[in-house]
Amino acid sequence: MKSLKPRLLTAAIGIPFVFFIILFSELWNPLINITLALVTAIMIGEYLYGNKMFNNYAVSVPCVLFGIGMCLLEGTALVYVLVFALIITEFLVIIFKHDKLAYSDLTYALVGTMLISFGTGSIAYLCRTGLSLSFFLVLTFLLPWMADAGGFFVGSTMGKHKLCPEISPKKTVEGAIGGVFFCILAAVGMGFLFQFVITPSLKIHFIPLIIIGVFDAVLSIVGDLSFSLIKRSLNIKDYGTIFPGHGGMLDRFDSIIFTVPMVLIINAYLPFLSVG
Repeated sequence: MKSLKPRLLTAAIGIPFVFFIILFSELWNPLINITLALVTAIMIGEYLYGNKMFNNYAVSVPCVLFGIGMCLLEGTALVYVLVFALIITEFLVIIFKHDKLAYSDLTYALVGTMLISFGTGSIAYLCRTGLSLSFFLVLTFLLPWMADAGGFFVGSTMGKHKLCPEISPKKTVEGAIGGVFFCILAAVGMGFLFQFVITPSLKIHFIPLIIIGVFDAVLSIVGDLSFSLIKRSLNIKDYGTIFPGHGGMLDRFDSIIFTVPMVLIINAYLPFLSVG
């Protein structure tokens, strides 16, 4: 439990900040896009820095600009222009700098940049098109974080069977099950909170919330393990040092990047909200 104190400190700072963004985004919607654009730029920077590519500005600048653009232009046809422009730009870079850059460097930069950008861009799209910005923003952040918290506490106290020891030695099967339970509980709890306190005019559908509770917990583990595998291959502990006990921005958002697209998919076929 030695990492509990810095985790709680980070939560004490991070949770009020998230609520601040939610409150002011309700008053001025573009704030969420701007905030996500900034967060995306930081995460892409951390990702490239981990592979010593951030100072190669011919690679890093287009990647960071792409991430910002994805958050500001989500849901428009210009997204396709951004994807095409990034791919062409990076291939031009490797053509003219093939003696200094390997194709593996190009794929590392492109795959990571697109993965991060599509994840955060999906958050912006959900908040803009959903019936309640607050609902989808809370759903996006609360469930993966609760899955992580559940996995940490259950795994620390009851964990015996390692889940994937070669990638993440501290993760256990018991912790993963605890994460699923915490995630479902958080989903149902926030459903009741929005139904009876925050947005009583909207109908909350609990079946989709339970479904996303399961998927969010599983995908958050996949996301965390995926980025942990990248860190292990790069021989680094964290992507950054912004959050005490959590590392960088990407260390904190890695699971969310994987879970948000599932929220989009489920909401398209089984909406979480409806009018009245």
